[in-house]
Amino acid sequence: MTSRVLVLGGTGEARRLAAALTDAGVDVVSSLAGRVAEPVLPPGQVRIGGFGGVAGLVAWLRAAPTAAVVDATHPFAAGMTAAAAEASTVTGVPLLRLQRPGWTARPGDDWRRVDSLAEAAAAVVGFGSVFVTTGRQGLAAFADVPGHCLVRSVDPPAPPLPRRATVLLARGPFTVADERALLRRHAVEVVVTKDSGGSMTAAKLTAARELGLPVVLVRRPPLPPGIPVVPTVEAVLARIRSCAI
Repeated sequence: MTSRVLVLGGTGEARRLAAALTDAGVDVVSSLAGRVAEPVLPPGQVRIGGFGGVAGLVAWLRAAPTAAVVDATHPFAAGMTAAAAEASTVTGVPLLRLQRPGWTARPGDDWRRVDSLAEAAAAVVGFGSVFVTTGRQGLAAFADVPGHCLVRSVDPPAPPLPRRATVLLARGPFTVADERALLRRHAVEVVVTKDSGGSMTAAKLTAARELGLPVVLVRRPPLPPGIPVVPTVEAVLARIRSCAI
């Protein structure tokens, strides 16, 4: 096994990977962006806050010799993923992308895929009640949406918010029963979310399908070319054990 692995990201997969590597005797440093006020911390060493762009990450990797970097950030953390790819090229430190698969539509789903939050906002014009679950970043795109917006995020979002907004602070996972009750209570007519994948927040998709509601789904940004991508923690461990990262 390697001497030190830098794990980027505060996702559930990142925490599970840090725990597995720590149990295997690997020196793990987990880096969290610091966007959540009270993050769930993984085992091992933790640093909170960005590196200061590509130059800062390169400097850190050179100052703290690292055998591998695993980018386990959120699928929409495109800036950090791009920085990790460039820093890997500059330093020669191997990089692996741990990314959960996106969601797959099932019979009965009415999904309307878009490429950006701006397109998502345009797609919900005409609906009277919108459930916005895209996180607290980027809500400015919905500032001019005429309908009522139920906004859910872990921490209080900063303005600008939708002109008619109700903010719900909550952290997943959520059950289908709770999501179905929430959609009914607020008379939601359309759900907006990012294709983050995974089970933590997938219950709203099931609830929307059961209630016959459309879902506006923002596609993931493309990954930088050439990065090896694996879908599970187990696949990362296998790569590291075989030194094939």
